[in-house]
Amino acid sequence: MAILAPIFHLLSALVVILLSWPLTPITNANVEGDALYALRRAMKDPNNVLESWDPTLVDPCTWFHVTCDSDNRVTRLDLGNTNLSGSLVPDLGKLERLQYLELYMNNLVGPVPKELGGLKSLVSLDLYHNNLTGNIPPSLSKLSNLKFFDVSNNDLYGTIPTIGSFTKLSEESFKNNPRLEGPELMGFVRYEIGGNRK
Repeated sequence: MAILAPIFHLLSALVVILLSWPLTPITNANVEGDALYALRRAMKDPNNVLESWDPTLVDPCTWFHVTCDSDNRVTRLDLGNTNLSGSLVPDLGKLERLQYLELYMNNLVGPVPKELGGLKSLVSLDLYHNNLTGNIPPSLSKLSNLKFFDVSNNDLYGTIPTIGSFTKLSEESFKNNPRLEGPELMGFVRYEIGGNRK
């Protein structure tokens, strides 16, 4: 029994250390890693640019094309012109500190998830030259830090939001989406034949 006492004390100390360990960064890393891995699963990746995205790693900051801050939170995703095809996933909305989402010149299809409107730190959303469809989620207009937004050369439809951060954007951000309606974005008013306001 005397031999077991030191082992018991050692195990007790280990339990105390583990219970007092800060869990928040690991939890965030897992949430963000899961979100990015959901994107990987939704993609066809013929050039294996996402090969390093290993879900068994606690921290996605070691993955290629992912940049993190000093707290190991994802701030940048650089996947422009990488020959990816597939669809954007709502899980991307969980990357709370994401500032740059660069997915231009790929073969992405489907809608822009409304959940991207939860990316309050987003400065740049670059989705030009894809095959995205659907409307531009009004939730994106609430992104107060958004400075650069480009969805040109897609197949989006509906009306361009004209509130919030979208009031600062030019028509260039939306060009070559034949079914997308403007030019309300620029403050212009469309007229029917005969001069009546539409």
